[in-house]
Amino acid sequence: MPELPEVEALATFLTSHAVGHRIVRVDVGAFHVLKTYDPPSTALHGTTISSVTRRGKFLDIATSGPHLVVHLARAGWLRWRKELAPAPLRPGKSPIALRVRLDDDSGFDLTEAGTQKRLAAYVVADPATIEGVARLGPDPLDPAFDLDALEALARGRRMQIKGLLRDQSVIAGIGNAYSDEILHVAKMSPFKIADSLTPDDIAVLHASIQDTLRGAVDRAAELDAGELKAEKKANLRVHGRTGQLCPVCGDTVREVSFADSSLQYCATCQTGGKPLADRRLSRLLK
Repeated sequence: MPELPEVEALATFLTSHAVGHRIVRVDVGAFHVLKTYDPPSTALHGTTISSVTRRGKFLDIATSGPHLVVHLARAGWLRWRKELAPAPLRPGKSPIALRVRLDDDSGFDLTEAGTQKRLAAYVVADPATIEGVARLGPDPLDPAFDLDALEALARGRRMQIKGLLRDQSVIAGIGNAYSDEILHVAKMSPFKIADSLTPDDIAVLHASIQDTLRGAVDRAAELDAGELKAEKKANLRVHGRTGQLCPVCGDTVREVSFADSSLQYCATCQTGGKPLADRRLSRLLK
């Protein structure tokens, strides 16, 4: 799933490649991708892209008319094309969900792998009218996101710290992968309760959030859109590396599975050597 660093990099990439260009046409290849109908996607035709920014994990493409706001969800991606084929996109005949053609014949496609179709595009006058945008919590890279801000978010929340980091209404932009990475850097159990964090824990967690996200943003800053996925995967320490060796201590990276996701962690680094309960595995062993 694209998270804050990848969406930030896509915003930077589109800023340098698309801002100032006029949108000639928007082709919809999969009607489920459009979550709004007023204004229609055709309202983007003839508008000029004025800025591209990130709002949590949303990509906000502002034009001289409405905004095109994109959420790539779990398996969506944006593919930049230096030159698009001249023929319009035919609905249902391509893996491309949405195509934006610019005035120099360049543009980008929104694609989605897998069977769960969660990729979302919105054409709106104001991004704040999108429910997911309106409920976003503070951005962890905002200068206002300091120790006091993080402590205020943790206090009174009887939820696991892994869940707190992933909750977009609490902190915007962190997903499954970077929450695993942040907690590994912090040497903190993903099952630790947020309200139990001490001031020292808050300081360690805050530093881990900043170091992990800013490091990923810096690595991705100069990359083309097509290089971002590989860069992310190559630099993950524990996420997606079940059974491999922890790069810090050499222990085996372990996994806890849930209904539709999983987390990875190092027991030696994060839980004092104690494996976390994996309820799905426990049921299989009964």
